[in-house]
Amino acid sequence: MALRFIGTTSDDGDCPTLYEIEGTDEILVQGNRERDPDHLVQLRDVKPSETFVRVPRSLLARYAPQTDAPELQPFSSIAHLFREFRHTAWRLETRRGYASDRRSPKWARWQAGEDIAAEPANTWRENVAEQTAAGKRFERVRLVDDPPTDGQRFLLASAPGNMAAGEDIRNLPRSSAEQLRLPDYDFWLFDSRIVARFAFDEDDTMLGVYVIDDPAEVLAACQARDAAWHHAVPTQEFARQVASSV
Repeated sequence: MALRFIGTTSDDGDCPTLYEIEGTDEILVQGNRERDPDHLVQLRDVKPSETFVRVPRSLLARYAPQTDAPELQPFSSIAHLFREFRHTAWRLETRRGYASDRRSPKWARWQAGEDIAAEPANTWRENVAEQTAAGKRFERVRLVDDPPTDGQRFLLASAPGNMAAGEDIRNLPRSSAEQLRLPDYDFWLFDSRIVARFAFDEDDTMLGVYVIDDPAEVLAACQARDAAWHHAVPTQEFARQVASSV
């Protein structure tokens, strides 16, 4: 089963860290092994398979989930949030490609060398324009590899259409994201209070979303947003950097 990074109080990338074991209601704790013999003899009902680690109280207070594990829901279950959010809809995109992009007609046109920057309005962009006209913000940070994958170059080429509708899209090298200890999964964060975390299969097909309002998970998403947004580069500038490096 896959592990999902939740959070760490370590500044240098070592322990202690919390992970969720996806598909279960269990949390995996990474920390220094307990070796004090005076402590070990006081532990109760120890099984041969068990071990013990030390973690700071602040790690549990900040990141330990306080609610039951969420259930996977269809993406359509959050469609209303893109209209009803009050101030900010923020997205982190971490994957090297998306099956939905590769299956779109625009992908074939891009591979044929067509300019896909200007696209006619669709339901998504019409809603973005409506919400941003009301003073709300649609923002994204996209992680990009070095060199960028085809899927990432496609998103760079198509981003101007969404930006023209009102989205603020920025890009961040994956190496920087790893140094910042950003999550390795996609999510939307609505109004700093609701997280919609995506689930994908190995072929980059979206399976659905986990809708989360657990305070610890929301806080972790807010911290990831603030770090990513501070270091990310606006799309037009990033596209020039990529073009000059080819």
